Amino acid sequence: MNLKAFHQAILKWYDAHGRKNLPWRTFDTPLCDERLQGINAAYGVYISEIMLQQTQVNRVLEHFYFPFLKKFPNLTSLSNADESELLKAWQGLGYYSRARNLKLCASECVAKFDGVLPSEVSELRKLKGIGTYTAGAIACFGYKKAVSFIDGNIKRVFSRLFALSSPTQRELEAKASKLLYKQNAFDYNQALIDLGALVCTPKGAKCGICPLYEFCAGKFAPQKYPQNKKVEYEKLNLSLLVACFKGKIAIQKSTQKLYKGLYNLPQIDDELAKKCKIGAKKACKFIGEFKHAYTKYRLNVRVYECVFDETAQNACGWTLTREQNGTNLAFFKECLKACEFVSLHALRGLPLSNLAVKALKKAFKDEI
Repeated sequence: MNLKAFHQAILKWYDAHGRKNLPWRTFDTPLCDERLQGINAAYGVYISEIMLQQTQVNRVLEHFYFPFLKKFPNLTSLSNADESELLKAWQGLGYYSRARNLKLCASECVAKFDGVLPSEVSELRKLKGIGTYTAGAIACFGYKKAVSFIDGNIKRVFSRLFALSSPTQRELEAKASKLLYKQNAFDYNQALIDLGALVCTPKGAKCGICPLYEFCAGKFAPQKYPQNKKVEYEKLNLSLLVACFKGKIAIQKSTQKLYKGLYNLPQIDDELAKKCKIGAKKACKFIGEFKHAYTKYRLNVRVYECVFDETAQNACGWTLTREQNGTNLAFFKECLKACEFVSLHALRGLPLSNLAVKALKKAFKDEI
């Protein structure tokens, strides 16, 4: 391959079509958004890279990036953040372990690097939540280091460029190192990412407009490269209860790994929910259902609403009288034992799982 021609082709394309105005690419340039004033470039790149994992660019840009930086403008503020406040700022992005790792990483940097991210890839990779790609991106885009790396977009571009159906990470990293344009690694790496996002896409390659067409070995059958494993999803049914008492809603703080630190609605048994009238002004009411996906699961979620009266209350939560049916007694005790009741106003300030938000919207529409 003629490396000079290769570099010229992709950089010329990036100059004309690249997403150079994305805010995390504009530090120290005339395009820099005024909302980034005072934000360290490496920190701004770091936050963008973590947010962009499993999340589309437009969603990050329109709803999360600037509000998050305003609330947590540096690693020190992240290190000192209350977890609930941090999770609330992350609400809607999902994969909340990313947010918890941000705080852990920030604390490491405050303790070891005077509150800034190190510039060397080897040091970055030791930090919590920072993998090989993210370390390379921070070094290159935050510190202007001439380093190569592989993300999902670059993997796809190189797999098709070299007609590799099942390349290993080591093989791809070797290709990336060999092809790196060291004189301007920043624009070169951004160009590869944009090429994968805009032209050499997962749903199909637009080979007719690709600047690397003449260099590409897989251009006549791009769909073959790479061969991705088909993901098998597990389908589950789930029922949630919107339990109300005097204008307050029952929620519980999760201790499970997936939703740790987030608030969820109590889960209920679908059949029992249809029968229960204990301590309620009326029986549990089915108010709707929706689809929800996370990791390898695809959920069908049914939502019930139940408005309780005073016979269900005591100072600690819920006590049902002896006269009430034993099955229903056990149901309510199990369903609500770990819950606390909060007002709708207070609920808006708590970090809620996306699952809970969707269910609550069935009961309160636009109020959530």
